[in-house]
Amino acid sequence: MDAQEKGELVIQTIAMPADTNANGDIFGGWLLSQMDLGGAVLAYQITKNRIATRAIHDMVFIKPVKVGDRVAFYAKVVHRGRTSIGIQIEAWAFRLCAQQSEQVAKGLYTYVSIDDAGRSAPIHW
Repeated sequence: MDAQEKGELVIQTIAMPADTNANGDIFGGWLLSQMDLGGAVLAYQITKNRIATRAIHDMVFIKPVKVGDRVAFYAKVVHRGRTSIGIQIEAWAFRLCAQQSEQVAKGLYTYVSIDDAGRSAPIHW
């Protein structure tokens, strides 16, 4: 799968020992939060407005992330609403030991555009 099919690269980071769970793999909550940040990057770029995470749908952890993996997060818009935007996010780990990338998670996140008072605000497409 090429990068264009995955979406726009929004974040790239390295999984560190401080982010592990009791099994020594990267904690799922860390991965979920990185995906949320990546989706927010794209949502803000598009809406040019304050945004807030409204919901996380269909979050799937496919494979474990290991310490030292370079993790890339790709996002693409899959829904445009009046005040919300749906973004598909994929996480891919580059495995140093194997010198290859594999998908480790995916999810659909919904962000809502908000005004300064925290109320939903229209997105000007």
